[in-house]
Amino acid sequence: MTGPAGTRGTPGALLVVGDVVTDIVARHRTALVPGTDTAAAIRTVPGGAGANVACWAAQGGRQDVRLLGRVGADAAAWHEGALTRAGVRPRLVVDPGAATGTVICLVDGGAAGERTFLTDSGAALRLSPADWTPDLLDGVALLHLSGYLFFAEPGRAAARTALAAARARGVPVSVDPASAGFLAESGAERFLSAVDGVDTLLPSRGEAEQLTGLADAADAAAELSRRFPTVVVKLGAEGALVARDGRVVGRCPARPARVRDSTGAGDAFTGAFLAARLGGAGLREAVAQGCGAGARAVELVGGRPPDDPLVAGPRPAPYDHPYPAPLDHHPSPAPLDHHP
Repeated sequence: MTGPAGTRGTPGALLVVGDVVTDIVARHRTALVPGTDTAAAIRTVPGGAGANVACWAAQGGRQDVRLLGRVGADAAAWHEGALTRAGVRPRLVVDPGAATGTVICLVDGGAAGERTFLTDSGAALRLSPADWTPDLLDGVALLHLSGYLFFAEPGRAAARTALAAARARGVPVSVDPASAGFLAESGAERFLSAVDGVDTLLPSRGEAEQLTGLADAADAAAELSRRFPTVVVKLGAEGALVARDGRVVGRCPARPARVRDSTGAGDAFTGAFLAARLGGAGLREAVAQGCGAGARAVELVGGRPPDDPLVAGPRPAPYDHPYPAPLDHHPSPAPLDHHP
């Protein structure tokens, strides 16, 4: 089986450019009642879609995973330590005028573990073209961009700069749109234009439907694959499906899981999928790896793998750049094995 560059395994690093934030996760078992108290179990954990993807890619066995992000001085050292323990080589730019982004995650403690986010992006979306340097792509086999960057300036400009640099050097690029809510605010066509030329798009069901205006995930995936070579749509408890050349070419069921918190499940899927593809897996295996990571993620609180050196693997070498100051009504597609 071959990776995205057509070889048995692709040497080189995965570079993730995206958000690093602090998650405050509140799991409540009863409905929220306005004007009074609701009991909850509350934890503060490192998060951010981009950072989560990087950590799950390292957890998935990729030896060289790098991350470029922007944080505030208030939590820079904490985030750097958490990323390093997870096997990621972080380059965190410290913003002199903004605090680290913070997300309050309200998690329904019921069977679904569904969550609602209150987001203060802080320094995360202040990543700018000035934070990008050409040598960031040295030794990189794949660039992954967090979709959050595309929703506001200067993050949008930073993402454009990174995407253009990767294209110029022939480095494949993947994007996870990250938020159906922000997509609705910014506009689907604006986002699609910004990510034109991307090799792999990894939306959730809601994001795929938001991007196409189609109410069925399989139809949406097929439509998106007319613009992007590979589209992988994450369906949560229904697994995932893959589309190429205007049609769905396969799907994978979800793994059984006891849900505690669905925060970061899509990021876990993306990280494991990318690590598997770079490791030489075909689409079938890579999607299965993604579903497996997503199942593990929902059994945890927060969006990261366990913060345990025995789980995360060996500590990465220091980075050369330390941070500065089933779907009905659709015929079954062909197996994924035949789509490397």
